[in-house]
Amino acid sequence: MKVFCGRANPTTGSVEWLEEDEHYDYHQEIARSSYADMLHDKDRCQGLWSNNFSGLSEAMAAVNAGNVKYYQGIRAAVRRVKERGQPVIVLDIGTGTGLLSMMAVSAGADFCYAIEVFKPMADAAVKIVEKNGFSDKIKIINKHSTEVSVGPDGDMQCYANILVTELFDTELIGEGALPSYEHAHKNLVEENCEAVPHKATVYAQLVESRRMWSWNKLFPVHIQTDNAEKIIVAPSEMENCPGAPSVYDIQLNQMPRGDFTILSNVLTMFSVDFSRQVNSSPTYHTMQFEPLVSGRAQVVLSWWDIDMDPDGKIKCSMAPYWVHSDPKNIQWRDHWMQCVYFLPNEEPVAQGESLYLIAHRDDYCVWYNLHKTRIEKSKSNFHGERPVCECQAHLLWNRPRFGELNDQNRTEQYMQALKKVLKADSICLCISDGSLLPILAHCVGAEQVFTIENSAVSYRLMKKIFKANHLEDKISIIEKRPELLTSADLGDRKISVLLGEPFFTTSLLPWHSLYFWYARTAVTEHLADSIIVLPQAASLHMVVVEFKDLWRIRSPCGTCEGFDVHIMDDMIKHSLDFREAREAEPHPLWEYSSRCLSEPQQVLTFDFQKPVPQRPLSAKGSVTLQRPGRSHGVVLWMEYHLTAESSISTGLVQRPEAQGECSWNPHCKQAVYFLNSTLEAKTQDSPQIVTYALEFNPKVGDISMDFRLVS
Repeated sequence: MKVFCGRANPTTGSVEWLEEDEHYDYHQEIARSSYADMLHDKDRCQGLWSNNFSGLSEAMAAVNAGNVKYYQGIRAAVRRVKERGQPVIVLDIGTGTGLLSMMAVSAGADFCYAIEVFKPMADAAVKIVEKNGFSDKIKIINKHSTEVSVGPDGDMQCYANILVTELFDTELIGEGALPSYEHAHKNLVEENCEAVPHKATVYAQLVESRRMWSWNKLFPVHIQTDNAEKIIVAPSEMENCPGAPSVYDIQLNQMPRGDFTILSNVLTMFSVDFSRQVNSSPTYHTMQFEPLVSGRAQVVLSWWDIDMDPDGKIKCSMAPYWVHSDPKNIQWRDHWMQCVYFLPNEEPVAQGESLYLIAHRDDYCVWYNLHKTRIEKSKSNFHGERPVCECQAHLLWNRPRFGELNDQNRTEQYMQALKKVLKADSICLCISDGSLLPILAHCVGAEQVFTIENSAVSYRLMKKIFKANHLEDKISIIEKRPELLTSADLGDRKISVLLGEPFFTTSLLPWHSLYFWYARTAVTEHLADSIIVLPQAASLHMVVVEFKDLWRIRSPCGTCEGFDVHIMDDMIKHSLDFREAREAEPHPLWEYSSRCLSEPQQVLTFDFQKPVPQRPLSAKGSVTLQRPGRSHGVVLWMEYHLTAESSISTGLVQRPEAQGECSWNPHCKQAVYFLNSTLEAKTQDSPQIVTYALEFNPKVGDISMDFRLVS
């Protein structure tokens, strides 16, 4: 059966109604799930889906090929219950493939109740359990755990005495682990049951980092005009804003040690004992410490570890490289990374002074504050308010966007380009979301500057920024979509210079910012005959790469610890073949080590001086793999040509080094097209090639693509 789906097109800006297969969302969810990085995680094991549907994509990653630590923990828990002379009844919340339940039965459990809320996954679990010969001892329950009943006529005949789950995200509690554990202890398991994992501990470290702080605040922007230096400042409301409540989870193992200064030792903030009753009510935890050095406290880096057993002998740690017990052999993960939290404001700290770091949490979120005095015990109910953005900048700009706006070298490139194209009588129109380009154009000397802001949030934010810089009467903000622009909005004047970074909050893939081209086409009637467009053009580039680790998210599982989970692989492959395997997906590649096996190649060009064409733009050809390595995928990115001499790259920021090491733009996500099969590129004596066929369809604003390895 077909269904009509309405969705906003990020490139054309239009709302489209498309006829899709009724299972499209299901296939898309599975195909984009990145399940296989857990599969290759030697410290953990679970083949599960999250108990909560909201955590679906991350939880789908839950099939693990190593499963060493979980399996060890389950064996130990089963042994302890048997030593007490009790039958072993296991509750597995978010079972996914049923892998942990099969481990438990293999370890000697008498029966397992395996809960899985997502029906397609529950159906797959039934087949996997049956294929492995465990149907008589594992019952798959297709419900949310809070809907499960216990009793003679219930879903479970009796309470469980071992609780096995993996409900964690990078923040530990962000997928609802605490409420799920709380309910299970009250309703589904015996008092003082065994739990695998047994305990989780959250750690924090205070640091000073201009790079990371630039992801949270707008720094003063210094611009040099012909007459003097000018400084763009943020509104005081933005300076004092506590920021967004969400954690910024990244691969801290890719953060150079020189990009931050450690101000404290590693602090043990709090622990959660999963074998006891868990309380999800808001609370806080305080740790006293003395700074190791003087500096400016800006950022809290945080991670956790889990003990699979009560003795803490079976441990799985997310610690970053500089504090890890074995930094040369850190298990790569993309499902559990590390957390970056921003303090509400930076605070000067002195070496040796007594300070208090406070970790606040509610049932889904953690945040931090720094105090110079201990909170009085009389304030035992104090848990702090979850930070809420008051300036609206954190609602409009994501973390990489803050970093991009704070990139002084990037700003200087735009300034130099503007100086080449602007004149004293220039009438400018800027089309980008929340851009500082209108201010730069005014400072360079344009006669009049207009800027279009599509959303009420960007309109209000830019109004505050213009006012803080005394430009509210100098720059006109138009809160309209480009196609609704009228001559009256422009004072009946023609635009001589059209500007764009381009940046749009709706863009996911690099070419989605071609919305600027569609907007340029929509305002054609308001442009002068001699219109200058900056950037004047854009181009799409590609390179074939080998990933050190990222390939794991697309690697099949097969057999895990002797259990056959090919059914899971087949389900993933079917969903990928449905559509997603023919599409690219966004990744911030600065977080993932990679090598270029081919030289970068330009494949498509988009001329912004002219309107969007009626006919498709296409390119076919091949690239030769010039370096040895395994070709995992093709990376694509856009370059914007501000002028004939100046370009901004959203991908590679320099040519690959001799061995192919890549340096990616840290402010942008690049598009990755994972190849269906990989070949080992050998030497130039036996070169291999990748053929490509790309087509930009102007009617839908998307790029169809096909890449194939040829030996």
